[in-house]
Amino acid sequence: MKELTGRRESGAERFVCISLEEMESYFRCTQCCQQLHNDILQTQDGTLCAAEIGSELQKQFAILPGGRGMNGNPIIVLPEFPDFSELEEEEVQNVLGYLSRVPSVAASGVGFILVIDRRLDRWAAVRATLLRIAGSFPGNLHLVLVLRPTTLFQRTLSDFLFKYNRDEFKMKVVMLSSVTELHAYIDPGQLTTELGGTQEYSHESWISHRTAIEAFALMVKTTAQTLQAFGTELAETELPNDTEATTALLHTHSQKKDEMKEDLQVALSQGGRLLECINEPLQTDPEYNMTYDELENLATVQRLLGQLDETETAFDDFWERHRTKLEQCLQLRHFEKHFREVRTQLDVTSERLSGFSEVSDALDHALSLAGEGDRLIENSHYAEDSIRPKCSELRGVCEEISSTLRSKKSLLLRAMELHHALEKASRWCEEGIFLLASQPVDRCQSQDGAEAALQELERYLDTGSLHTLTDRSAICCQYEAVITSQLRDQVEKVFQKQSSVQEMFEKRRVSLKKLAAKQTRPVQPVAPRPEVKSPLSSPNQQRKERRYSADNAICKRVESPIHNGGTRHVSLSEEEENLAVLRRHVMNELLETERAYVEELLCVLEGYAAEMENPAMAHLIPSTLLGKRVVLFGNMSEIYQFHKRTFLKELEAYTDCPELVGRCFLERMKDLQIYEAYCQNKPRSESLWRQCSDCAFFQECQKKLEHKLGLDSYLLKPVQRITKYQLLLKELLKYSKGCDGCDDLQKALSSILGILKAVNDSMHLIAITGYEGNLSDLGRLMMQGSFSVWTEHKKGHAKVKDLARFKPMQRHLFLHQKALLFCKRREENGEGYEKAPSYSFKHSLSMSAVGFTENAKGDNKKFEIWCNSRDEVFIVQAPTPDIKTSWVNEIRKVLTQQLKACRVNVSDASQQKSSDSAFQSPASNNSSISLSPFRSSGSKSQKKTEEKKAEANAMSDSSSSPKHKDDPVTSPTTDRSAVAKKRFTLQGFSTLKSPKGSAMSPEHGSKRHLDPTPFGFKEPAPHVSLSRVRWMSASSLLQSKRRGWNKASLSVDASEENDGYSSSEDPMNSDPEDNVGKKLAPGKYTVFADCEKAGPQELSVKSGDMVQLIREGEEEQWFVKNLRSSKEGWVAAANLLSLISESKSSQSLSSSDGSVSGNISTSSSCSETYTSFSDIKP
Repeated sequence: MKELTGRRESGAERFVCISLEEMESYFRCTQCCQQLHNDILQTQDGTLCAAEIGSELQKQFAILPGGRGMNGNPIIVLPEFPDFSELEEEEVQNVLGYLSRVPSVAASGVGFILVIDRRLDRWAAVRATLLRIAGSFPGNLHLVLVLRPTTLFQRTLSDFLFKYNRDEFKMKVVMLSSVTELHAYIDPGQLTTELGGTQEYSHESWISHRTAIEAFALMVKTTAQTLQAFGTELAETELPNDTEATTALLHTHSQKKDEMKEDLQVALSQGGRLLECINEPLQTDPEYNMTYDELENLATVQRLLGQLDETETAFDDFWERHRTKLEQCLQLRHFEKHFREVRTQLDVTSERLSGFSEVSDALDHALSLAGEGDRLIENSHYAEDSIRPKCSELRGVCEEISSTLRSKKSLLLRAMELHHALEKASRWCEEGIFLLASQPVDRCQSQDGAEAALQELERYLDTGSLHTLTDRSAICCQYEAVITSQLRDQVEKVFQKQSSVQEMFEKRRVSLKKLAAKQTRPVQPVAPRPEVKSPLSSPNQQRKERRYSADNAICKRVESPIHNGGTRHVSLSEEEENLAVLRRHVMNELLETERAYVEELLCVLEGYAAEMENPAMAHLIPSTLLGKRVVLFGNMSEIYQFHKRTFLKELEAYTDCPELVGRCFLERMKDLQIYEAYCQNKPRSESLWRQCSDCAFFQECQKKLEHKLGLDSYLLKPVQRITKYQLLLKELLKYSKGCDGCDDLQKALSSILGILKAVNDSMHLIAITGYEGNLSDLGRLMMQGSFSVWTEHKKGHAKVKDLARFKPMQRHLFLHQKALLFCKRREENGEGYEKAPSYSFKHSLSMSAVGFTENAKGDNKKFEIWCNSRDEVFIVQAPTPDIKTSWVNEIRKVLTQQLKACRVNVSDASQQKSSDSAFQSPASNNSSISLSPFRSSGSKSQKKTEEKKAEANAMSDSSSSPKHKDDPVTSPTTDRSAVAKKRFTLQGFSTLKSPKGSAMSPEHGSKRHLDPTPFGFKEPAPHVSLSRVRWMSASSLLQSKRRGWNKASLSVDASEENDGYSSSEDPMNSDPEDNVGKKLAPGKYTVFADCEKAGPQELSVKSGDMVQLIREGEEEQWFVKNLRSSKEGWVAAANLLSLISESKSSQSLSSSDGSVSGNISTSSSCSETYTSFSDIKP
């Protein structure tokens, strides 16, 4: 179907017919022309060209040789020119302005370097030149290098006066005595031979190249404009209504096309010659080095030629489609002409057939005329000899005509009889097929249902003798006088159809007879086996007995079909046949409803939407409806075009194989997403309909269409249709188990449900109010739903909970790829879509800075979302555990993707450990971030920093290796009932940069480097279950490392038995606030983590050292002595809690803050688990 764009002319509708493919090719052509038009050198109106200022450039008082400075600065040279002061200001501005626009924008942005050669001039000329340049140079001036006069007096005078007049120039000026000093600023290879360089420069060639390039760019610009105008003319051309005008239009457009092709070829030829001219030095001297300006000219010409080729290709594609359209239009006009001629002939024939009674009148008139002659003969007329022959002739002709008519009538009656017989047989076959398809399979499974269906088939088969054809040869002989080749083929098709239907009936009858027969299952006599079981039988023997019993049961089940003969095979084939019938039934319903849907859409578009543009109906349209066609109907026209032109035809191709129709849905899944726009517009459409539903316009349209229902019922059809597909696909999938297309049907069903979910989510998303940003910047909407939310805020070391601690807030959450939105649901008063709720935006969390705990407070419907090292915690309660699980899975996917992205950065960082020493230097506290977890606590800010570090450290601790989620992990020294918390460590971060002073021996480092296991682990990591764990975003992990994780081996909680919080018995599982209340006492302790000193008075310790706490100082610091190294120093109390144990027992603590390996070691731990990034599964 063509897409029509309408335009009124003199009260009638005139249309420009253009297909979607032609529109796409026209768009590509215009895009190429526009890009070519915008991407030429002269993009601004009023810009000077080299041809316009050729005489001024010929004076050569300023040149652009193409050299570059140290930083890529373009170099403009002002050579010796004694009459520079006599130049007009406009000439100087034109030349300098033109030269400053020749380099690329990137090069110009760096700034120009001006080299002024005044070695043979005086100081007054130098000063005048500098002042003139300062006032007229239009570009960004980086540096001015002046070769001052070489005479003794002028050199001395310039030195003296330059010092006093330096500020007068308002630019950076450097006075040079010789070209040797100039070479210190600019490489000689970038200078001309006049300035002691090696670059060859010809001013005449430069002007020639610039003029040619700009002329070529102007030609390309003109060609692009002309080509775009011609393409628009072709696209807007109305197709003529006769063959002569169409032929003339095709000829005219072909001539214009040939002219445009000639212009394109001329432009391409000129560009090719210009390219050869620029490359000419390379042809003569392969070692020739082009200047930067020459390289830019070469790139510009090549780019224009490439875009010109692309434009020509796009134009050729558009012209080919336009030419095809004109040729098809010409063919259509010829066909219409022939049609009119044939229709005239048919009308004449129809008139002759309608006046066929004239034959009877002629016969009656002839007979009456013969009777009149007989009467004349009887009256002894004198012309008897003349009258008698004429009467005989009339009677003979009448008899001949009558005989011919009787013969024709007999043949027509025989032919009509044959057609009636064929039609009757064909109708009987079709009704039989419908009967087979309409019998429900579930009803036939019972004996009574099968008997009823069998009787129904028998009754219908009894009617076959009255409707079907019996003998093919007898039919041909009986109707031999009237049968033609077409009739013979029709007879063959009817007999084939009868045979197929009778075969189907026979198969169904056999199946129903078997189902209707009473099934008597044979009873197998089995000798009873004594159940003698020794009370002392071992567990192995009991398992063998149970296995033997199960094997016997299996053997009996396998043997039973053998006794029934081929019953199982027959039942399987019957079941497949029944399923095939059901699939065809569902497919018929899909096609019939699809055709009806397309017809209903067309009816709405023609009966309502098109009438809104009808002048005769304009007086009935209310003012509120004017110009609101798109609001009322949305993209219904687009939906109709898709279903009519594409989807319906593709569905009909699967009529004979319904089980494969899932492929059609999968191929058109992107096209079906147009329903999302329609559903989003539905609230506006319904609101507009309620305002205008009672207007006379809609009533008149409904009256014309003879619809019983109003327009609002038909506007709901697309919404109903997109939801109907998933129901039909479910039915097909139900009857297609084990078929080839079963997987495609399942994928199609999932995709349709995904579209419905996206439509539903988008309807909620557009109801958000109060969000100042752009929702599309947050990424794809993953989930949305209503939850109960509690919040906890942490100030210092104490948690401050909301006043409504026990009364949760009701919030509607929107999970995007980049953010999580918290909104408040507000119910609206109204009808229909106006009653839909709105959502007031409250706040949002960036997914790059959050973490979450999968279970909270032992409730399987709660989970935690937190940020800033648990400074702010949101406890979210879902309506059901299933909803909570789905949300947790989606959040985990987002965070896992961030971890995978961070893994690449971490892998790169692990290769640069040696370059990180600068970050741990004590002298760089003001300029860099120290990665040591121990800093001096001489101020409140440092103290707060240490507190935050301790919180992050406690949050990141982890313990024993993961087991099965129901298997407790215990140690020999602990209570058997105490369940160890499941933990795992993200050792993939262990390859982050280590502090310079970390206690890692060379042997250990080399072993990690040579270890073939991932990240140098000694054993392959076991599978880690990620259920009920605490997750952190990638950015949160890196922030935590920057805030004090010496070796970023993070631990993520995996609580046992849905416990979202850690046990108080396990110091490694405690919350970040748990360490605050602990007190340290003087005594000896074992250190289980490395700590580098962050200040000159602090003490550094290593894992395994024995330390003695001597006394407590101010600001929560302890004076500590390292018994191994006999050194003394201060250590922050907050850091000591993560380094040592409170008791002098063998229990030890290890923190991810200071540990090199980041392992968690306790006396109650049975094993250690190392998990790399590659082990984490979403």
